[in-house]
Amino acid sequence: MIKQTSVQEINGLINGSGACQVIDVREYSEFEAAKIQQAKLVPLSNFERQIEEIDRSQPVYLMCRSGNRAKQAAEKLIKRGFGDVHVIEGGMLAWESANLPTVKGASKVWSLERQVRFAAGSLVVLGVVLSLLLHQYFIALSAFVGAGLVFAAVTDTCGMAMMLAKMP
Repeated sequence: MIKQTSVQEINGLINGSGACQVIDVREYSEFEAAKIQQAKLVPLSNFERQIEEIDRSQPVYLMCRSGNRAKQAAEKLIKRGFGDVHVIEGGMLAWESANLPTVKGASKVWSLERQVRFAAGSLVVLGVVLSLLLHQYFIALSAFVGAGLVFAAVTDTCGMAMMLAKMP
């Protein structure tokens, strides 16, 4: 069973004597932009290959931007036999909102979410422009991207984000 832990609880464990490991499943650029000092990066896009780096003898506290990717990682850990798995409620958004200690990096790389919005918006504009300049059927590109965005919202999975996460 996946347990929920508040940012205040995990901060107390980090500052106290509680044995725990914080695993951040965001992508490298997100992690470098802002992170918890004690967190270890194991990106969800590479999670299956790095799962053995996680200590099974300690409770695992999973962090992402808002909590969704952490839940996906938690399910993978439970399937692999990890017993004490927690998702940090609200992720880094909640951590930063609570004004808890954060290490800010100098990363100039856009977050994965921002990259997805840029790519989707660009494809929609491209489809409209091409349909006006070349052939009306290019509007299908815009429709396809729009349908993909609706699907991503309904299923809480994003194919474009998964593709972008695998790119250098």
